[in-house]
Amino acid sequence: MKTNRSANRIDTTPLGELMATVSEFAFEYSADTREAYDLARLILVELLNGASVERGITDRHFPGTVLLH
Repeated sequence: MKTNRSANRIDTTPLGELMATVSEFAFEYSADTREAYDLARLILVELLNGASVERGITDRHFPGTVLLH
């Protein structure tokens, strides 16, 4: 059963929106609360690891050196 949560929402950051979306998805597809939290955690860890600076993803878009002169 879905409820209208838009009445209780406040403006958040993009990371907050991502967390809310992942949580909503996890609760929709999980059997119980514990499973939903575990699923949301796994999804967020995978997404954030994939966007890690150590993996070099940001190097394609933002060069390491910027010349200001």
